[in-house]
Amino acid sequence: MKADLYNLEGKVVDEITLPKEIFEVKLNADLVHQIVVSQMGNKRQITAHTKTRAEVSGSGKKPWRQKGTGRARHGSIRSPLWKGGGVTFGPRNDKIYATEVPKKMRRKALFMVLSQKAKEKNLIVLDKLEMQKPATKTAAKSLSKLPCKNQSLLIALPKYDKNIFLSARNIKKTGISEARNLNIVDLMTYKYLLMTKDSIKTIKETFIK
Repeated sequence: MKADLYNLEGKVVDEITLPKEIFEVKLNADLVHQIVVSQMGNKRQITAHTKTRAEVSGSGKKPWRQKGTGRARHGSIRSPLWKGGGVTFGPRNDKIYATEVPKKMRRKALFMVLSQKAKEKNLIVLDKLEMQKPATKTAAKSLSKLPCKNQSLLIALPKYDKNIFLSARNIKKTGISEARNLNIVDLMTYKYLLMTKDSIKTIKETFIK
């Protein structure tokens, strides 16, 4: 598959051939969904926690005798029916949402999403991306000239670049990451993916062994 190669002025300067093993993988929606669920589950921080009737404080004594009082029968003030009693089926912090998925499946799903980006023309490849100093206004102006036209954009850099990170982090609807840290959730959060030629090389070196 071929893709246009842009410069920071938004002009097509050349054409690049994308690696077939990364950008021409047939989509399997079930696999992609499985990886998304797994990744989001692994990110969950389990903070909500309720106590059952066995854990709340209070006496185990029967509040009143079973019969003869005219009131409803009760066996404990810790019952979920009572104020201050235990909670039935509430959230628990001992529940584990994390799941493990084989590395081959994760990589295959990543390539599927990258392939969809390329297929739907949502992949923008730059010849190079450099900044001499942090300048958010300059970065925003350059990005507005590209085909993404101020829509949500994920920038994948070949390696950490402090000037680019500082320049792009405050631009609306724009995310930034290193190519070696790309993941499906980030790719699906943003409509467009911006990469350089070196970023593609980094992905190939990182994920294809």
